[in-house]
Amino acid sequence: MQGEVQELALEDLLATSFPHDTIEPVAKGVHGGDALQRVIDPTGLNCGGILWESKRTKNWSNGWLAKARDDQRAARAGCVVIVSEALPEGVRNFSMIGGVWVCSWSCVAGLAAALRIGLIEVGKSKLAVQGQHEKMELVYTYLAGREFQQRIEGVVEAFITMQSDLDSEKRSMQRIWSKREKQLQRALSNTAGLYGDLQGIIGASMPLIEGLTTTAIESDESPSQQLISA
Repeated sequence: MQGEVQELALEDLLATSFPHDTIEPVAKGVHGGDALQRVIDPTGLNCGGILWESKRTKNWSNGWLAKARDDQRAARAGCVVIVSEALPEGVRNFSMIGGVWVCSWSCVAGLAAALRIGLIEVGKSKLAVQGQHEKMELVYTYLAGREFQQRIEGVVEAFITMQSDLDSEKRSMQRIWSKREKQLQRALSNTAGLYGDLQGIIGASMPLIEGLTTTAIESDESPSQQLISA
């Protein structure tokens, strides 16, 4: 009766201290501690469980540790705590022994709060990693999908069109430049011919015009043109 009263007191203490958590009593005869505290963060995320087992005896037994670890694995709890009036030698309030937390009644609330914080942080980390995996899968699906292919095709087509327009503009400008060059050469040739005719008529009194002298004109001609002139 005293043991059952202590178990109920433990459940009541946990439920009062952590109203967001779920306190599940372990039925009698079922393998797995006395109460399972499921830690729920403010967002409603289940961050794991703390398995509690209370002992009301005058002497401590190291055999409780192995059983507590087995119960923890069975319950899939993140932590396991033995609350006992009799503590192991050298332990005054609480300590971890062989992967099992051991504490006195006066430390239940404080130890529970500390363990909760650790489980919540671990839960957030797992959720963050899970989110990264989901995002990576979404990115891979997008890259392997038809939509991404169409996007790339649109970008490539735009670049091809721009390149084609640029090449067309270059060819057009080259035609214009070639046409202008021929026109200028024709105008220069006619002007030089006119100058030569006037020089033949007027003679030495004809003023010299730079660029229209025979030497200047021959120097402006290409080698092929000079050969033809020769």
